[in-house]
Amino acid sequence: MNGVVVAAVGALLCFYGIRSVHLGILAIGFGLGWLIADMFNPSFWVLLLFGLIGGLSAWVITTLVFRFATYFIGGLTGAMAGAKLATVLQPGEKNWALSMIVTLAVCVAGAFLAEKFRARALLWLTSIGGASMVLSGLGRMSESLSFLRAPAPGWQQVSATLAWIALSVAGWIVQRHIFAEKLGIQRLADDGDDPPGGIRNTGGKWPSR
Repeated sequence: MNGVVVAAVGALLCFYGIRSVHLGILAIGFGLGWLIADMFNPSFWVLLLFGLIGGLSAWVITTLVFRFATYFIGGLTGAMAGAKLATVLQPGEKNWALSMIVTLAVCVAGAFLAEKFRARALLWLTSIGGASMVLSGLGRMSESLSFLRAPAPGWQQVSATLAWIALSVAGWIVQRHIFAEKLGIQRLADDGDDPPGGIRNTGGKWPSR
């Protein structure tokens, strides 16, 4: 049950996160709270509580400071990716200080990338952040898949990293194709012809609805 919840939210973010600001913020905040708590192996209810607090807090803060929403959303998704990266880089026992340093560094990088490249950066960040949540959820569904959540050194660490990269790329491809019109870009399947006149160029901004 605990794995299904976070995997479902992660899949939503990975393959559909760019669709809506509000949906994206709630999923990002939930995932960030969950992934940070998950580094220290708490119970399911603690994870769920952290996820719900994270989702609600992210939504409230972004609503209050919407002028800086791009920075904030980019920072949150960057922090999600950083939390997963800290887990992959530290097989076995986790170092709290190092985990926070990695998470904060990727958080800051995500914020500035999102502000500079707007929707194109957020497309990657939601895919990467969502993929990290999906793997965390899958790792809790079965003992044989636990290495996806907390890999041991060696083949597990390599396999978890490759799975994260592959799922992130898949999420990017799916979102880029489905929401090409909203992002003002051509679909990957297009043959190079001019896009139809109905495409709305967002100027790189996150879609408004």
